[in-house]
Amino acid sequence: MFLREPSHILILLIVVLVLFGAKRLPDSARSLGRSMRIFKSEIKEMNTDEKKIEDESTTEK
Repeated sequence: MFLREPSHILILLIVVLVLFGAKRLPDSARSLGRSMRIFKSEIKEMNTDEKKIEDESTTEK
């Protein structure tokens, strides 16, 4: 694998810091967190909708 040793992770973090800069990293992490939260809520809503449809179809029979 690529990230077998801690030194690999450290090098990757340094490269990310150089590419994005120290000012943009917190903003990027914040927007990534928001996106993940929205994604999780949408997946949860889809699962609940599926269960409702399944429950309705079984009660109609």
